[in-house]
Amino acid sequence: MAPQKALESIGKTLSSQYERWQPKARYKCQLDPTVDEVKKLCTTCRRYAKSERVLFHYNGHGVPKPTVNGEIWVFDKLLEWSASNSSVSHRDCILLAACEAHETLPQSTEFPADVFTSCLTTPIKMALRWFCNRSLLRESLDYSLIDKIPGRPNDRKTIMGELNWIFTAVTNTIAWNGLPHDLFQRLFRQDLLVASLFRNFLLAERIMRSANCSPVSHPMLPPTHQHHMWDAWDMAAELCLSQLPSLAGDPNAEFQPSTFFNEQLTAFEMWLDHGSEHKKPPEQLPIVLQALLSQCHRYRALVLLGRFLDMGQWAVDLALSVGIFPYVLKLLQTTIPELRQILVFIWTKILALDKVDLVKDGGHIYFIKFLDSMEAYPEQRAMAAFVLAVTVDGHRRGQEACIEAGLVHVCLKHLQSSCPNDSQTESPFLHWLCLCLGKLCEDFLEAQTIGLQEDVTTILAPLLSEPLPEVRASAVFALGTLLDVGFDSCRSVGVDEECDDDDKFRTEVSIVKSMLCVASDGSPLVRAEVAVALARFAFGHNKHLKSIAAAYWKPQTNSLINSLPTLANIKGSASGYPKHNQHMMPHGSIDSPQIGPIRIGNDNSPLLRDGRVSSSSPLTGSGIKDGSPLSDYSSHHSNSGIPNDGFSNGVANHTGPEPLNTALYSQCVLSMCTLAKDPSPHIANLGRRVLSIIGIEQVVAKPLKSSGVWTAESTASGLARSSPWFDMNGGHLPLTLRTPPVSPPRPSYITGMRRVCLLEFRPQLMNFPDSGLADPLLDSAGASGTSDRSFLPQSTIYSWSCGHFSKPLLTAADDNEEVLAKREEREKFALEHIAKCQHSAVSRLASPIAKWDIKGTQTALLQPFSPIVIAADENECIRIWNHEEATMLNSFDNHDFPDKGISKLCLVNELDDSLLLAASCTFLYCLILYTLFSDYCKRFNIKESCDAADGNIRFWKNYTLKDKQKLVTAFSSIHGHKPGVKSLNAVVDWQQQCGYLYASGEISSIMLWDVDKEQLVNSIPSSSDCSVSALIVSASQAGDIQFLDIRNHSSAYLTIEAHRGSLTALAVHRHAPIIASGSAKQLIKVFSLEGDQLGTIRYYPTLMAQKIGSVSCLNFHPYKVLLAAGAADACICIYADDNTQAR
Repeated sequence: MAPQKALESIGKTLSSQYERWQPKARYKCQLDPTVDEVKKLCTTCRRYAKSERVLFHYNGHGVPKPTVNGEIWVFDKLLEWSASNSSVSHRDCILLAACEAHETLPQSTEFPADVFTSCLTTPIKMALRWFCNRSLLRESLDYSLIDKIPGRPNDRKTIMGELNWIFTAVTNTIAWNGLPHDLFQRLFRQDLLVASLFRNFLLAERIMRSANCSPVSHPMLPPTHQHHMWDAWDMAAELCLSQLPSLAGDPNAEFQPSTFFNEQLTAFEMWLDHGSEHKKPPEQLPIVLQALLSQCHRYRALVLLGRFLDMGQWAVDLALSVGIFPYVLKLLQTTIPELRQILVFIWTKILALDKVDLVKDGGHIYFIKFLDSMEAYPEQRAMAAFVLAVTVDGHRRGQEACIEAGLVHVCLKHLQSSCPNDSQTESPFLHWLCLCLGKLCEDFLEAQTIGLQEDVTTILAPLLSEPLPEVRASAVFALGTLLDVGFDSCRSVGVDEECDDDDKFRTEVSIVKSMLCVASDGSPLVRAEVAVALARFAFGHNKHLKSIAAAYWKPQTNSLINSLPTLANIKGSASGYPKHNQHMMPHGSIDSPQIGPIRIGNDNSPLLRDGRVSSSSPLTGSGIKDGSPLSDYSSHHSNSGIPNDGFSNGVANHTGPEPLNTALYSQCVLSMCTLAKDPSPHIANLGRRVLSIIGIEQVVAKPLKSSGVWTAESTASGLARSSPWFDMNGGHLPLTLRTPPVSPPRPSYITGMRRVCLLEFRPQLMNFPDSGLADPLLDSAGASGTSDRSFLPQSTIYSWSCGHFSKPLLTAADDNEEVLAKREEREKFALEHIAKCQHSAVSRLASPIAKWDIKGTQTALLQPFSPIVIAADENECIRIWNHEEATMLNSFDNHDFPDKGISKLCLVNELDDSLLLAASCTFLYCLILYTLFSDYCKRFNIKESCDAADGNIRFWKNYTLKDKQKLVTAFSSIHGHKPGVKSLNAVVDWQQQCGYLYASGEISSIMLWDVDKEQLVNSIPSSSDCSVSALIVSASQAGDIQFLDIRNHSSAYLTIEAHRGSLTALAVHRHAPIIASGSAKQLIKVFSLEGDQLGTIRYYPTLMAQKIGSVSCLNFHPYKVLLAAGAADACICIYADDNTQAR
């Protein structure tokens, strides 16, 4: 071929080869150009390319080497090649060169004339030629067949396509495993042509290093020519080459695909079985993505990829670094049913950690269709709802696109069709439907309007009684997003004409009434969302609420406090509007034990420094009366959760909001006050923040100091579930709640006990000081409500719920072997000691084994499986000791509110790492109830009662670890005390067998709480004709102990004259037939259940034989004959019987 023709052929071939890698680019060949032609070409290309890359391929075959100054030969002159005068930085320049400056290019007949260019532009043929010369095929294979390999590089069903596919997977894998991830992203993921060139450059390095040449690049790459993945390529190449002769000789011969991808997927699967975050990452990850391109490998690759992503955030980060996004985005276009579920799972794991815009590529349509399908399991559809919630979260274009696609209708349709309380497998689905709907409506009027038109409030209301706290909280969140914070601008006080927004006003009334139903929910998660929603309502209705609050707390001496309008007034009108005779307005002053003295606006009521109200202060007024807001709010408890007592209203003495509004706003103010005194510090903080919006500042009742209640959690945000609540395969995980045995072993007893799993509430870090609200005293402008919506507290349910999907979902939530072994060991210990206690012969029970000085002990508890005693004093300071080593393990305050007093301590889940249940009270008295369970051989379970201020219950974990205690949850267990009752005599009892907490007091019912659901499940009337199978042991202050059979309650069948007056404490052993009583006269007596006195304790174990003090509490060890006794004179002792001491 003539030189000129050869030159033209080389240029044309080179151009066509590049076009295969990037067909949309424009290519221009310059054959033996002059310096001026090269400069002109480069200038023109840069001008047209603007900010895009320009590829410059220089082939200087047969010309002198470049000079040491960086000059290269062009035709017959040197061209200075430098970017120093260019606006492009050296970092943006990419350079690939055939060898280093001191090396000579290979000139062997084994290689083409330009080995480097052949590797870059025809890598498959070059790789096969080089491999053949080094394999067993070198003598049997006709090399000309390599130039006739059938198929196209982009057709994976052909031999050429499969080789190209495998080569891409191998080189990507080598690069991802050998390069820093940021460099891999830059060179192998940002530009298709650059990625192709660098994959081929890795081949060039392998081939040319065998000829003693070292290709160079900028940026520089680490050596990869000896990577073991080249062996996998050689094996695949050999398999394909062995088929070339038969394929060339027989056009009908069938090509046998390589086993490369199957083998690599198997290797990846093995890594999943044994790998972890702390081991070397799986090198097959780029190959897994390539396998997604083939229909025959796609499903398996997706399943394995899903398993990998489920391992945690680090796995998602690795997958994103390898370039998973475009692969799984393209798969959203597929209609294959088998892939939908695993694709939704994969997108769930990605979006849980990295927010991407699905709307731009129309990906949201895929998930809306999946959400609307009835074929998938509810848990999987919950994931689709999560993906859509992320898509619309704070993204107006996402909200608009999903509205257009009918997402509001889809969510409401499935919320309406789901059966509340039907199945736990539905709960995650309902949870995320509510969150998705809430995020769709959040600050988006169009979505809110559509929802209201489809009666969203009626659909969401039943979910407020769902068993799962997450569902209730998300329903509250969704309802709260429908409250317009700017709604107040269209209404004015004292104006009779109707507003154009009456329909919306009716809706907001309905929403707020629903909020009030769950304002005292057992879950802090729910109450937090109620507080956030009430804050939105307070912001939009600020002047109405402020006028109501100002009227209630307006200083008026010599006047009685009249009752507030209640929701009974609201219920009385069918239309939702009041009757004319309801125009009432309360007035008066309040000194509420629930929230303490309160300041409104500029009212400078005199307060003493210690926080007490002076006798001349109008705030003292008449104290709490029957008509006070708080007694009105909690006077009666109904199943709906809405107070409906019928106190008379005071006559209005000035023009105010219309009475319907007055009744509703009154209840809102009361709920806000209740939240401000919530037993959970985080909720109380939210409640005070809501009160500040309407101009109320608490002065006294705020916590005075930080007690370490939230130690190690103060900077955390969101919530954490103590165990996963569903997995992909089995739906909602059954909660196995376990309890210590109370009878001899039976096959189905221990395994059937409930083990409570609570939501662990971690407070959101607030942007205002813990010591109070933003302003120490709100002025008239500030009290009227700030216009800055950023002051509103933010919901936490969505961000907390999203955290669930970043945790492993495919791993079974079964307890590990260590936990199971520990539980079995404790069960065995309990059963053995139950038998010993039942047949033990107690002699005296007067041998002291431990003693500590502690002031004002109110209750004590012995741990069943470790030598630990827990005691609480009158200031609710809880102390934990190891009584064998005589060391204090921990000490902390139960809470920091002014009212102090604790009545009961007990353990929850004592077979596991137990939780400490602490019930607060104001005044203590003793009444011990013992329930007779016929199923368990008449074994006694202890029930104590106490006077508890609203029966505040707190659950602690890690309570034995120094300064590591954490408040898991807290709630008020008693609602609706009788009018005029200032303090409650509350009975609180925990039943591990069923996971229920019973609470009652100065009310006409017994409140039954499911602690696992954190929900009030029943209110049992405590009438005399109730059928209760119970044996009651009653002790009076007169000193007598009576055993009563309620089947014949006319008289006691056994009476023990234990003390002559002043009986102060009583305890019955859970399994041993003994009972102990204590008196204020410095005496403890021990009796058998037949009434025989077994012993007396009079003195402390001291050298001087000091006499014991007035006994304040007694408690037996559940499985040993040990008695803990607390006295009012700063001492607590543990006593054992003589037989135990001897053994």
